[in-house]
Amino acid sequence: MDSVPESPNAPVATRTAATVVLLRDGELGLEVLLAERPSDRGSFAGAWVFPGGAVDESDAVGAPPEGLEAARRAAVREVEEEVGLVIDAQELVPFSLWTPPRGAPKQLTTAFFAVRVPDGELRLAPDEVVAAEWLRPIDALDRHAAGGLTLWPPTWVTLHGLLDAPSVDAALAGFAAGEVRPFRARRDEARRMVLWQEDEEYDAILAGDRRGPAAVPDDAPDARGNRHRLMMDRLPWVYLHTF
Repeated sequence: MDSVPESPNAPVATRTAATVVLLRDGELGLEVLLAERPSDRGSFAGAWVFPGGAVDESDAVGAPPEGLEAARRAAVREVEEEVGLVIDAQELVPFSLWTPPRGAPKQLTTAFFAVRVPDGELRLAPDEVVAAEWLRPIDALDRHAAGGLTLWPPTWVTLHGLLDAPSVDAALAGFAAGEVRPFRARRDEARRMVLWQEDEEYDAILAGDRRGPAAVPDDAPDARGNRHRLMMDRLPWVYLHTF
């Protein structure tokens, strides 16, 4: 991650965005559409992401700009602009809400939606997407683990959450049955991990606790306290969620 260490005085997210996980049933199982961002510009330069972008004024007309309805409109608009597909706003299933650490390059709280891919051919916007692939979640994570694919934590964790979904119907039903889950991120000073609010050390990170890692490894059986973090000091990344 290429942003500055978190500090209590850094700005917090004040704008909103939408991301869409497009799903289809492939021959070997569930597949997601990942788009590669240009490597020479943007906050996610060279990364593989789900289509999406910031909520703008036209999306927020008649609705709060930070609300799900504005995010739905942004999701529809961004998918059409970036990959040329027209999705139905009412079919979008919201399932998570991501707030970046203080000091992250883009302070956007992003709503993640899932939807079955509509009919139509991909038409990539060359200034925003240089390539797109349909991948099984396990294949995307394996390529990342081998150093062949750049992913950011929200994308990685979302792919991890889809590993056991056998089909689009199952994935959408699972998302619809749950709540829109918040992920409010904080980052350790060394930037070797991201923590979310359920983690035992979440508050200590922002308070500037410099005691370092616990005496036992974070993923050890005898690690004390709840863990909700992504360990990024190694490949493959390790996702811990013990709460």
